This record gives sequence, structure tokens and C-alpha cells, in this order.
Amino acid sequence: MGAQEDEVTGGDRQELARSFLRALPVAGTAVSTIGDLLGTETVAASDATAARLDEMQFDLGEGPCWDAVRLRRPVLHPDLRAVNAALWPAFSHAVLAEDVRALFAFPLLVGPLQVGAVDLYSRRPMTLNSDQTRRASELADVTARQVLQRALASMATEPGDDVAPDDNPYSRKIVHQATGMVLAQLRISADDARLVIQAHAFANNRSMMEVAQDILDRRIDLSDPDISSGSRS
Repeated sequence: MGAQEDEVTGGDRQELARSFLRALPVAGTAVSTIGDLLGTETVAASDATAARLDEMQFDLGEGPCWDAVRLRRPVLHPDLRAVNAALWPAFSHAVLAEDVRALFAFPLLVGPLQVGAVDLYSRRPMTLNSDQTRRASELADVTARQVLQRALASMATEPGDDVAPDDNPYSRKIVHQATGMVLAQLRISADDARLVIQAHAFANNRSMMEVAQDILDRRIDLSDPDISSGSRS
């Protein structure tokens, strides 16, 4: 492997996003892991809008990044306002509030492994030509290996080793921790606990990470019938 495929460290995490900006005429990009293999969270984002697009898709469970991973191919939308709202009922509505018109998602794949996706956005309607699409796919292949190498290196750490704190500002660990609290409180499965958090966030127009933090800080108790019914936040 070349030097560009060496293990990704915290210091060069943002380089994952910047490499796409240098190669393509887009406004911003976000790299994320998606699914059971590595969990679902943003690894790197070029700006706040890119990070927010990721977070919305994670919270709502729909959007182009999910489609790219599921279909194992690029998902290209040159004008979001021309997209049939039925494709992503919740995300199509939420993204209208953002300064985003075009959105392109490329899967991060290593052989049969589904690592995640990279989202590229533009503030104006635009298309990627065949050369640009091919270049984005090539960068996605390199990025997939970098992200997977980093994750495997982290998993290989032996008990008792000095472990650097998680330096990912987009980590969704608090959602996983809150899910554990809710499943214990309600005696339900992890999937159902996450769904309860997701529903509460949606009903109160908040992100899942905001709600998760309130659960961990015990400002919200979803076992309270009044809270669960949405009668108060």
C-alpha cells in the first residue's frame, strides 16, 4: 500500500474529508461508518453542514448514505428539491432547512465488508461527470481501507495498554450508552430502546445525541409515561 493508505490517526482524521474537497468541485464532505461492522458515526467532516447532514441521516435512519451502503454503489442527487419526497419522507423535509442543493453518496467498501459512506454536498444544483464520479469512487476505496485499518488497530489494543482518549468530535458513543440505560429502564431490546430515543428526539425536534446526553445526565427519564407520550420534554 502507498503512504496515502497508512493508518489514520487523530491528527490526520480531517484529511479524510479534505482529500475529496481537493479533487472535486463540492462545498463539503463527511466520512462516516455505517452499520453493524464499525457502528454508525461520523469519522470526519469538512464543516458543520456536512456533519449535520450525517447526523440527520443517522437520527432518521434514511438518506443517501444509507442507500449507498445498501446498494453498494454511488447514489447521486444533483438537485435535492427535485427528489421525490417519498424516497426519504423525513430526511427530504429536514434537509430543506440546510443550504444544500446537491448531495452525492459513495459507499466505503473493502471487499464484501460494508464500512460506511462518504457524503459530498453542493450549495447549488450540479452533477458529477463520469471522470469526477470515478475519481470520487477511487478516493472512497482508499478511504474505506484507511478507516477500517484505524478501527482494527483500535480493537487490537491489549487490556492494560495506554489508550488515547477518543478524539472524534462526532462520536455517537453517548447514544449507545443512553440506549443501554433505556433498555434497562424499560426492559426492552436494544433496537427498541434506540427506537424510543429516536422517536422522542423526532417528536421534540432535537437530535438523538442531545436527547442521549439528557438521558445520561438524568434530565430525561423515558420510563416516565408523560415523557414517553411526548406530553412534556
